[in-house]
Amino acid sequence: MKKMKIYNTLTRSKEEFIPLNGNEVNMYTCGVTVYDSCHIGHARSLYVFDIIRRYLEYKGYKVNFVRNITDIDDKIISRSVELGVNWRSLVEKYIASYNQDLASMGIRRGMLDADSEEPRATKNIPDIVEYIKTLIAKGYAYQSGGDVYFEVKKAEGYGKLSRQNTQNMRDGVRIEPGEKKRDSLDFALWKDSKEGEPSWPSPWGNGRPGWHIECSVMSQKFLNTHTLDIHAGGGDLVFPHHENEIAQSEACTGRPFAKYWIHHGLLTIEGRKMSKSLGNFITIQDVLRRYSPDLIRLLFLQAHYSSPVDFSDEKIRQVGAALERFGVFFAKADNEPEDAVKETLDDAVRSDIDALKDGFIAAMDDDFNSPQALGKLFEIMTLSNSQSVRGRRCLAYAASAIRELAAIFNLAFKDSPRIAAGLEAYVEAMIERRNACRVKGDFRTADAIRDELRVKGIIIEDSKGATSWRRQ
Repeated sequence: MKKMKIYNTLTRSKEEFIPLNGNEVNMYTCGVTVYDSCHIGHARSLYVFDIIRRYLEYKGYKVNFVRNITDIDDKIISRSVELGVNWRSLVEKYIASYNQDLASMGIRRGMLDADSEEPRATKNIPDIVEYIKTLIAKGYAYQSGGDVYFEVKKAEGYGKLSRQNTQNMRDGVRIEPGEKKRDSLDFALWKDSKEGEPSWPSPWGNGRPGWHIECSVMSQKFLNTHTLDIHAGGGDLVFPHHENEIAQSEACTGRPFAKYWIHHGLLTIEGRKMSKSLGNFITIQDVLRRYSPDLIRLLFLQAHYSSPVDFSDEKIRQVGAALERFGVFFAKADNEPEDAVKETLDDAVRSDIDALKDGFIAAMDDDFNSPQALGKLFEIMTLSNSQSVRGRRCLAYAASAIRELAAIFNLAFKDSPRIAAGLEAYVEAMIERRNACRVKGDFRTADAIRDELRVKGIIIEDSKGATSWRRQ
């Protein structure tokens, strides 16, 4: 059997995936900061790591999966002031919105117990305080007024994840007003709260945790391990967030923090970075009001998780044609007499489909290559749609294989009944439009209509002044 390989950001190479504890995988991903609605970029991140989780489970691993929620930080405080609302009310509103997004996209919560909420920073303050106390006792952190900082120069190998030179990093960082650091690279583990800001008691005075410390504490606490198998997040988190997580975690425990680091590429909107100032900020609920979850999933699957992906209405339209092909296929397969198909399925057909299933698994074993794996689903569909007797009789087996593998991608094909029900009327309308174009001599548009139908799995045939159609 081919071994599974994962690209590890830490080593900049593909490595054979070997969990630390036999068949058990401890996986942690950085979650959302709840000061606004989740956007389509969050959807990609959540979906990518949900796929990886599902595939590992498909391969037989027991996956302990934890994803945090950052429910206190500067952005949350600033937004609550901006809106004139209590910070807790803001947080609860957007946690509820986030949970709705997860449900809408069919993404499981990031917690060991499916019925529990995802771990939140504010609900783990005592553990964070104890962690910081350990870092101070070991000489890696120091108190400065009501703040506590991690002393970066004492962290062996700092910069090994981002591959940055510490002096170059130091040149690009400035000390903010009010900060009393020994070095510009030192980062806050605990922040003194200003008057009116949320705070919790600590040995250093009332304050709140820094951003980086919560992930170290909650990942190790809830996964009950010093060393994670997989730590995952967006490529924009490599530095400083993940670099700082490594520094403080390894200083505290004296052990490697994570064996494999996985980072996904970022999402753009029509080639531009998403930003409210550019007017192209799209929330998950915004996009789901216009498109089905399967359309969004298919768009994401067409790019490798580590590559950037661009979102646009045109790309969604192209994905829609692919989804309709699946709709036509399942409408045809579901209407085929299954018993007859089973009786006449021969070994050669079964072998061809099984080989394509193996190809899907080989693609996913190669650093979760979803574009290649998705291609195998189309190949199975094309094989069974062929005009040979063998091809027509393998529909049920092919449909079963596609559904089994598509479940890893959480593709529900829920649009299929709608597509099947309206297919005849749609095709007849397109043929009527095409014929009108041919009468006017507009053969370019007529050919475009024919090609569009072919992409959707519909073949039209002209003979003796009449046009007929069939499923491919």
